[in-house]
Amino acid sequence: MPALFHPRRGCACYLSFSYNNKAQRHLCNLNLFSCRTGACWMRPRNGLQMLKKIPDLSSEGWTSSQKDRPDVYEKLGTLQGLWTGGEMANPVPSACCVVLAAVVVVYAQRHSQQDSHIQYERVGADVTMKCGSMDWDAAVTWTANGTDIDESHLNGSYLILKNVDLSQSGQYSCYEGSSWHLKYQTNLRVGTPPKEPVLMCRSNNYPKGFYCSWHLPTPTYIPNSFNISVIHGTKDMVCEKDAVPKNRCHIRYLQLFSTVKYKVTLTVTNALGKNFTTLTFDEFAIVKPDPPESVVAKPVPNNPRRLEVSWQNPSSWPDPESFPLKFFLRYRPLILDQWQHVELSDGTSHTITDAYAGKEYIIQVAAKDNDIGTWSDWSVAVHATPWTEEPKHLTTEAQITETTSASTSSFMAPPTTKICDKGAVVGSGAMAVCWTAGLVVAAYSVLFI
Repeated sequence: MPALFHPRRGCACYLSFSYNNKAQRHLCNLNLFSCRTGACWMRPRNGLQMLKKIPDLSSEGWTSSQKDRPDVYEKLGTLQGLWTGGEMANPVPSACCVVLAAVVVVYAQRHSQQDSHIQYERVGADVTMKCGSMDWDAAVTWTANGTDIDESHLNGSYLILKNVDLSQSGQYSCYEGSSWHLKYQTNLRVGTPPKEPVLMCRSNNYPKGFYCSWHLPTPTYIPNSFNISVIHGTKDMVCEKDAVPKNRCHIRYLQLFSTVKYKVTLTVTNALGKNFTTLTFDEFAIVKPDPPESVVAKPVPNNPRRLEVSWQNPSSWPDPESFPLKFFLRYRPLILDQWQHVELSDGTSHTITDAYAGKEYIIQVAAKDNDIGTWSDWSVAVHATPWTEEPKHLTTEAQITETTSASTSSFMAPPTTKICDKGAVVGSGAMAVCWTAGLVVAAYSVLFI
């Protein structure tokens, strides 16, 4: 048997059905219900059935979140006169139950949508909410995101919130008295009015056109709408907004090499206020290419102080032949903070000739139109290390033994008889020099053994 659970009191009430034997058909009657202390009461519409008192399951530990558990229905099915052995005393066709369920869902949806609003308030403001059309002295209960609000925040049936902050945004609901009929519902959104927006216009695909992008310096925490207007002289121009990102639009040039200034105005609006900013500029002033692409740096063989760097024009630059770019190269070893710079009027490669041997370098490139505009941002950094000669390594034990023997023998002292030949040395002074030379040679030989 289907059961209705009260959304606020946690007790169950049945859908009551009557059976007409003479007409040989089943009639379904949806009963209004209300919850009172300790019990849930059914009120049949036709007035022919007596009031039936159904135990309040909340007193036995049941809550409305358990309404779909089979053991809840089994608990209710043991009541005399309602269920017998888990069967209904008066069976009802399943089609009737489906119709009733649909009616309940539609009614609940319409009722929840009725008197539902969105209310915007500034951070720090005092907020007063009325319970729909209810009188000031009516007995009501307010909830915030499903949680009961303390009565200290009520002034009669009015809800008073002092100095609201962002954490108090949410859904507020007002219920009538003990019946808990939803009378009013609002979605409170706490935020701030917009500050002056940041606007930037740039041509990265000259001479096709330019784009403008914008953002707010601080969030407002509520929805904002942006409106942009572009005027060239006295002509209004169309700014086609991008799908992604949403804060950007494109304008096509109607006339090249114009000396007439462009004026772009951006206005931002939300429920709490609005603000705007304006840019005025020449066509040439906003030309700024994208960074060069595919930057590659590699060592030059047999040159320990050279690095070969190459790159490509940005793919967004439409006509590098008619509007050539010049480039700015910067590089430094990772062990130093100071950059070295080279400006190149043409070409898309350069050889660094003053690199430190064996030191890793970081390299970046920027681009600019030859005659107008400003430099691009730096490209993605690449790293490279100049060529270094590989050391020769000993590979076999035989080579190690042979080399050691050769090194030892090369420092072997000659026979002392040749150094201190009495026949070749005359006098005691000469003998002292001979012995001294012998000792030096012997000590020098020991160091290399």
